[in-house]
Amino acid sequence: MKVTSVAIPLVVGVDGSESSLEAVDWAADEAERHDLPLLLVHAVTPDRGAADLIGVATERARRNAPSARLSGEVLRGDPATALLGKGRNAFALVLGCRGRGDLAGLLLGSVSLAVAARADCPVVVVRGRPAHRDLRFRSVVVGVEDGEGSGTAVEFALREAHVRRCRLIAVHAWTVPFGGLSEPPPPAGYGAQPLRRPPAQVLDDALRGSAERYVNASVSRHVVEGPARQALLEAASDADLLVVGARRRRGHLGLQLGLINHALLHHAPCPIAVVPQM
Repeated sequence: MKVTSVAIPLVVGVDGSESSLEAVDWAADEAERHDLPLLLVHAVTPDRGAADLIGVATERARRNAPSARLSGEVLRGDPATALLGKGRNAFALVLGCRGRGDLAGLLLGSVSLAVAARADCPVVVVRGRPAHRDLRFRSVVVGVEDGEGSGTAVEFALREAHVRRCRLIAVHAWTVPFGGLSEPPPPAGYGAQPLRRPPAQVLDDALRGSAERYVNASVSRHVVEGPARQALLEAASDADLLVVGARRRRGHLGLQLGLINHALLHHAPCPIAVVPQM
């Protein structure tokens, strides 16, 4: 079943780099899967050549997804700020892992990182080899933390697994509390947590509400004792999409990505979606 009641677009940032064109390919397929309009956005200062760049990206998207509803827009100003503005009314923002202006040695482009850290909507950074971008593995992985920070991410991941007709792998990593029965403050982010509830219960609680809305989804529960970064990277090695949650900062705008999400954005072997907690 496609999502047909949502009129807001899927937005993809385009800067002419090969990485951004790979993001266009991924976003075109995603727009078709969800029956969403696809908006290609290019932000520049000045705007010379922008129309041609959008035209190239549009033709590429049309080849991959002939039935997608396509439009393009050129915005003046800082790319990260422009994309964040579009993200206030978007199904998701889709970005390449490296931009045209980023240094070759960077693992993640500066614009992509800035947008992932501050967007109001889910942000997908398209990473990995073609095998990880072309639905060859038939699986979506979602990281689940002990707490309430994963609810929106689990909902997003279940919906993706549903429209792709593939399995969802829910991963919860945990560690034994230091000092036996003592419990240190929880670390920032959604990574491996000191043991509070039984790990299996953490997964059951996180999946219960959303799984009832996607009763036909195939869900596997993986409990891993050890670092969350390692557990999620290993699970994502055979996945088409990795989904993680991001908490809102207390008293501040934007998100708290945490060290684990930063590492995953830089090293994930497949496209990664960062989903803000609602």
